[in-house]
Amino acid sequence: MSHTSNEPRWKIGEAARRSGVGAANIRYYERESLLAPQARADNDYRLYSEDDVHRLRFIRLCRAMDMSLEEVRSLLSLDLGRKADCVRAREVLDAHLAHVRERLAELRALEKDLRGLRDRCDGSDDHCHIIEALHERADAPLTEAAAAGPRRHV
Repeated sequence: MSHTSNEPRWKIGEAARRSGVGAANIRYYERESLLAPQARADNDYRLYSEDDVHRLRFIRLCRAMDMSLEEVRSLLSLDLGRKADCVRAREVLDAHLAHVRERLAELRALEKDLRGLRDRCDGSDDHCHIIEALHERADAPLTEAAAAGPRRHV
């Protein structure tokens, strides 16, 4: 790690600027225990250190790779100097890769469905077959999967 000081010195706005993580997300990560509760200045402002900013950047990087908070938490708990932790990091990434592959398959199916829907109409008829098809789908009974709503990776 390239950070050098653990002395808390920045208020949340500066920590947000340095890390690229918004202040609201910083507070959220504190509530989720991804970031330790912060030291307080005399005026009761939270103060953040270089280590905190590094940790926030690490979290931001993992979240940009669509990792869940639990996956981020797992990776943060590991020690880069321990061989066993390297194995655990690979396991976390393997599980995440499985999720990504599943999501890619869902997105390919969605793309195929959207193309088929788009191909129903070229704008030359007296009514729009795309809108017609969407209304037909809206009138169709819900499937069990559709009633459950979209799946999310948390």
